[in-house]
Amino acid sequence: MPTTEEMQAHLAAIPNLTVLPQALLSRYTRFGIGGPADLYAETSSVEAFVAALEAAEASAIPTVVIGSGTNLIVSDEGFRGIVLRYRARGLESYGSCVHADAGAELQELVDYTIARGLKGLETLAGIPGSVGAAVYGNAGAYGHSMSERVAKVRFYDGATVCAFSNQECRFQYRESIFKDHKEWIILSAELSLEPADAAELQRVAADIVTIRNQKFPVTMRCAGSIFKNLLLRDLPAEVAAAVPPGVVREGKVAAAWFLEQVGAKGSERGQIHVAAYHANLIYNAGGGTAADLRALITDLKLRVAARFGITLEEEVQYVGFPSA
Repeated sequence: MPTTEEMQAHLAAIPNLTVLPQALLSRYTRFGIGGPADLYAETSSVEAFVAALEAAEASAIPTVVIGSGTNLIVSDEGFRGIVLRYRARGLESYGSCVHADAGAELQELVDYTIARGLKGLETLAGIPGSVGAAVYGNAGAYGHSMSERVAKVRFYDGATVCAFSNQECRFQYRESIFKDHKEWIILSAELSLEPADAAELQRVAADIVTIRNQKFPVTMRCAGSIFKNLLLRDLPAEVAAAVPPGVVREGKVAAAWFLEQVGAKGSERGQIHVAAYHANLIYNAGGGTAADLRALITDLKLRVAARFGITLEEEVQYVGFPSA
């Protein structure tokens, strides 16, 4: 296995690739938490990214690919290996179809489609993160999700650049085939939208952003909701019967309801807090650590499991932890 210095020199020789040793990953996560990576490298070039990924894999040095860090919890010790980021953020439209590079911010894509009078993504307004991450986790809000509009996804499977149709992506609620194959890296997506009145789309998006900013202010160091909502049909019968009908929306029960029942609101561990007004919102109040963040998440899961016999599943991903 090459040394870190040898690998740094190897990566630095790849055109259009920026390489930084000992880069603090807290700079690349919305939580603002995380120690250094041995090497951090980023590029907007598909060729440079594939070359870097192939070099990293050939070296046998642990490697992870990240997006914009919205849903990442990085260890306080950082990551002993190479962190790669694909930053291409191009957007192009062809009639009612839009091509979006994985590194584009989801909000940029939403604004782009609205400005062109294209309907289908306006309910995703205000969701932080990149397009690649939104496809990976089938992001959604207000009864709609990315999967409704994805026509094709282009990705690198470790050997070649491939393309999957919507059906091949195996989208489910907050799931896709890419979560089962984390070695597959999303490069871009083709989206199929519908012509509509731009002013009306802007009104819908603005209303949603106003509501979202009240719950998740843009300055708050958080990942939005920590836990996935639950499908009512998947709950044990006795648990489903205990859920008030008014809590069920489109067949889903908000994870926040279960958290509220176990007194999650206002819980704290160090400088990591659960919002007093939203039981599924955990944020870094300043100087928080990944250890405290993960411990609080674990505590909340244990409380819900003890009360209801169910296991909440995180929307966030972990980097740099022994079990990650």
